[in-house]
Amino acid sequence: MSRSVSRSAAEDSRPTLADVAARAGVSASTASIAFSGQGPVSEATKKKVLDAATALGYVGPDPRAAGLRRGRSGIVGAVLASRIGVSFRDPVLIQTLDGLAEELSSLGAGLLLMSDSAESTSQVTVANAPVDAVVLLGCNIDPGHSLDVLTRRGIPMVAIEAEPTGESPVISVDNRGGTRMLAQHLRDLGHERVSLITLGLERPTEPRALTPECERESVLPARERMLGARDVFPGIGGWVAGSSRVDAGRRAARALLDVEAARRPTAIIAQSDLIAAGAIAAARDLGLEVPRDVSIVGFDGIRVDNLGMQLTTVRQPMNEKGAAAGRAVLELLDGRMPESTSFGVEFVAGETVSAPPGA
Repeated sequence: MSRSVSRSAAEDSRPTLADVAARAGVSASTASIAFSGQGPVSEATKKKVLDAATALGYVGPDPRAAGLRRGRSGIVGAVLASRIGVSFRDPVLIQTLDGLAEELSSLGAGLLLMSDSAESTSQVTVANAPVDAVVLLGCNIDPGHSLDVLTRRGIPMVAIEAEPTGESPVISVDNRGGTRMLAQHLRDLGHERVSLITLGLERPTEPRALTPECERESVLPARERMLGARDVFPGIGGWVAGSSRVDAGRRAARALLDVEAARRPTAIIAQSDLIAAGAIAAARDLGLEVPRDVSIVGFDGIRVDNLGMQLTTVRQPMNEKGAAAGRAVLELLDGRMPESTSFGVEFVAGETVSAPPGA
């Protein structure tokens, strides 16, 4: 979906948000937040960004950005599934936002962060934000309200790992195929008692047992990752972590592992690396050794601090997903309909799996 955009000499010399971020030594998404005032950026970081902007002569997004029609705001909204402060604890989301912000800022467009969470207290919403387009990041917005508002406003939408919204393009990865690879790896090692720990199946919630009732309302990407596991282990069950957090994974894993040995799973398929890190912590809490007593795999390919071992996982191209969404936005604003894009994932062999106990 890449395309070239012609720019005048004046536009080429105009500083961009990416230039400001580079001078301040922060990511493009952090620089965007510093300008928007909509997120967890310290005063020191905000001052660094604003000082860099002053030094470069950057005064904010250019509403005449290349590819944006005259009269547009030059701002693209990014709608997050959780509160902004919570969302920025997720390294997958941060890297995806970096790719999105860098792609947009290269043409002078700004990024405005908004939350789809019911707990959000921001006064900037999909109903009133002065945006030219919206990118949904892992959101499954209420079709009776938010989606209807965006549709009535005629706001073009791009979804990243979110449910399709009519004809809007969706940017995703091979969630099903990636999980299938992990599950098959466990099967090949001889595992039969395998459990899942999923992301939120509806919206982020407290950990709870994985039941047919909650599965019926399951959404992307949790649904596709669940299907990938069932391609190999058709009857697999488990727990819902509720969100991609270490503490949520730890609580869900304790529920699975704190049982008699004959009922305990010999392997856990966690739907994110942060959930997998929580599962490893839970195993250690219970005196179990990974992978001797229980094998654990994740999904994402991020760096997890203080794990003490290399996690077996699949790596997804997070920055590239964000950049693809940025290009799709520019095509929409240019009056074209970009195609949905699904990126492949890469298996990463680690130290957290082995044959099941007694094999």
